[in-house]
Amino acid sequence: MDFKLKVAEIFIKLEEDLTIDDALQMIEIPPNSEMGDYAVPCFRFAKKYKKAPPMIAAEIIEKIGNVEEFEKIENVGPYINFFVDKTHFAEKVLKQAYIEKEKFGSNNIGKGKKVIVEFSSPNIAKPFHIGHIRSTVIGHALYKIYTYLGYDTVAINHLGDYGTQFGMLISAYKKWGNKEEIEASPIPELLKLYVRFNKEAESDDSLRDEARYWFKELENGNQEAYGLWFWIREVSLKEFNRVYDMFGIKYDSLAGESFYSDKMPAVVEELNEKNLLKESQGAQIVELGEYGLTDAVMIKSDGSTLYATRDMAAAIYRKKTYDFYKNIYVVGAPQKLHFDQWRKVLELMGYEWAKDCIHVMFGTVSLEDGALSTRSGRVVFLEDVLKKAIEKTKEIIDARNPNLENKEEVAKQVGIGAVIFQELFNTRIKDYMFSWEKTLSFEGETGPYVQYTYARTCSVLKKADIEIDENVDFSVLSDKVAFNVVKKLDAFKGAVTSAHDRYEPYFITRYVVGLAQDYNRFYHESSILVDDENIKKSRLLLTKIVNIVLKAGLGLLGIETPEQM
Repeated sequence: MDFKLKVAEIFIKLEEDLTIDDALQMIEIPPNSEMGDYAVPCFRFAKKYKKAPPMIAAEIIEKIGNVEEFEKIENVGPYINFFVDKTHFAEKVLKQAYIEKEKFGSNNIGKGKKVIVEFSSPNIAKPFHIGHIRSTVIGHALYKIYTYLGYDTVAINHLGDYGTQFGMLISAYKKWGNKEEIEASPIPELLKLYVRFNKEAESDDSLRDEARYWFKELENGNQEAYGLWFWIREVSLKEFNRVYDMFGIKYDSLAGESFYSDKMPAVVEELNEKNLLKESQGAQIVELGEYGLTDAVMIKSDGSTLYATRDMAAAIYRKKTYDFYKNIYVVGAPQKLHFDQWRKVLELMGYEWAKDCIHVMFGTVSLEDGALSTRSGRVVFLEDVLKKAIEKTKEIIDARNPNLENKEEVAKQVGIGAVIFQELFNTRIKDYMFSWEKTLSFEGETGPYVQYTYARTCSVLKKADIEIDENVDFSVLSDKVAFNVVKKLDAFKGAVTSAHDRYEPYFITRYVVGLAQDYNRFYHESSILVDDENIKKSRLLLTKIVNIVLKAGLGLLGIETPEQM
């Protein structure tokens, strides 16, 4: 039974001109439970009945009378407040959760729909640094959320493995590179070459021309250039995969920018055929001024391509290959203009599905002493952050629970979980400053706190050592503290839906913290393993469902759940 729907049905019986959607939109959730579980304001009826809203509310109360599913229905001023029958409510929520288990909170909204989530997408030969964490963990969470809701979801890592920087690296390697040193420590050594090249290019403009030459040679299929590029890509990927393994991330496709290099001429030809290309100072552009955008450069004056050309080729390829329902790009807010431009060009080419290419933006990460900069070598390696988090967690375990089984594995789960949780705790669009202290803090509303609550439910269930089923006395759970947990469990589906609708994992992050807080309050105020079988079984069922939902919620964020901490 959907209690909100029941309220709506009451009103459409009383007001024939109301649709079910109108009635549902009228319903509010009061700020605290003392004011009821649902409330309907009567202001909208004042014009119709030519009476004050409080008087209308009182008259409607008379018409409604007693309703089995509600403990009481009363008016306070212009509001009609509905108090659900707590026993009914607990039975409805917990039975459904018991039957659905790990699928509680999911649905089949995505059945038959394919969704692409492109996330992480680091640049080959550059550090996988703290700036990449946002795309990586937001994208991974969205991939899991969409999969949970029944979509056929495809994870793509659109690697930055093409562009002028490879001209720089090829040139730098030929001048100063050492193959053995690079293979022993790929990213740090390649970063040194990249930083040195940019530093020397500041006083020697000919180096930039040389870099452009080698990138053009790469595009033209020069064997030496291609061989060096391929080797750099392979050694970089080995490094990146260590971090993905730590996060538990697997991709369905690693088709990066280079994959689309042979697909760009067809895009350019189509632009020409549709008379969209114009020449401007030797470059080929699509004019977008009338749409409030700056013009999109498709081909540079030296004949080489840009990100926009490659992203258009990628989108067209994905539509043909996957026939996607949505093509989601988890890419930073500074790239908004770029996405607006190439999507507009696709629209002008006649592709209606351009609107299904969704740019999920997020704010930037900076360091406490300034911005991240690969060119100057000012970066914090993401792998170092994860390793430090694991080390700190292990220190805490050694101090608090030195005899814990699988210490190394638990330290990894909790340390990495802490980093992910902190990253997903706020809205994605907010800029933030990376701080070691904040990232490695386990106090308050953190991942370790939620994981610890999950471990607590595991401990309670293990100690009980009895078969738990849904045939319990639900009236036991009608007291305020237990009922708050039941209401929070009922809200899980809404949190998942909000995360899906708004591309915002933080709805789930905040939800699991709230559930952990409500359960811990219940745990401290209500003895669970009591002699009274009736009470014990009811409270154990509640614990079991909290256990299931915490595991599911953390799982959607990409966080593991140790059973002991």
